[in-house]
Amino acid sequence: MQASLSATDLACRRGDRLLFTRLSLVVQPGEVVQITGANGTGKSSLLRILAGLLAPYAGKVTRHGDVGLLDENPALDEHLPLGKALDFWRSVDGTPDTLVAHGLEPLMDVPVRFLSTGQRKRAALARLDAQGPDIWLLDEPLNGLDSDAAADVGTMVDAHRRAQGICVLASHQPFPLDGVRQIDLVGFAP
Repeated sequence: MQASLSATDLACRRGDRLLFTRLSLVVQPGEVVQITGANGTGKSSLLRILAGLLAPYAGKVTRHGDVGLLDENPALDEHLPLGKALDFWRSVDGTPDTLVAHGLEPLMDVPVRFLSTGQRKRAALARLDAQGPDIWLLDEPLNGLDSDAAADVGTMVDAHRRAQGICVLASHQPFPLDGVRQIDLVGFAP
């Protein structure tokens, strides 16, 4: 079965605040959707709802396929060198070593706590890519990345969609890939 992701009449409430309502979307295999909107409009919350980590205030989500979420927490042990931190996840995920393709090999002996934001983001993206989920949910995937690394992320997402994967990303920044459908959460404010 091909991957699929849809949401019907979603609403999100955080505390006493309703962030968005009446949001429906269907994401087809091979499609990339960028969620935009001002800070606090619910972009990160929407990704968590789509991942099944946060219940919607209203509406429903239907997904088929494995889901991988990349958010601001890369889930890498700060006290371990990057290589050992990634080895831990490789053993949990049962994935091959594909980090050479992502240019991380010079950082394998550096403790995670000394890595820059961009280096941590690249490591987390390499892990996500190695896991091979059908549906990628990326929260601000370009934060902390230089232009070359941002272009690499665009290449990774393009390869994922060409393999009939789905990608939904939340970002304020223009994403370095043609054919990305945009949804502005401002249009779904209550």
